[in-house]
Amino acid sequence: MLNRRTVKIFTGLWVAYALLSLPAWVGPAFLQEISSDVYLTPIWAVYIFHYLGVAGLVEHGGACGWSLCAPTAAGWAFLIVFWVGVACCVAWGLARLTLRSRARAGVAPPRAGR
Repeated sequence: MLNRRTVKIFTGLWVAYALLSLPAWVGPAFLQEISSDVYLTPIWAVYIFHYLGVAGLVEHGGACGWSLCAPTAAGWAFLIVFWVGVACCVAWGLARLTLRSRARAGVAPPRAGR
């Protein structure tokens, strides 16, 4: 599963995410709204999983009055593990798809150890 192509795609996914979310912090005003949506979408996953019943992800059990509770340390760790896992699966799938398209085109895959 972990080959050079998968690692390149995985790195490309994280670099693309960083570049797309960068204008939320330092970009022009007209890009901040769209970029902040890209930046905050993965963080909203902790609230979705809390709603689905995964305990311990947000502070005070989610009872923070009118505002949203901050994620706990376990919630942040859960988010990191979850999204790294999703990115790994997507990178692996894209690597498999591109490998199959190379095989259909008659290009031999590179041999290991040579």
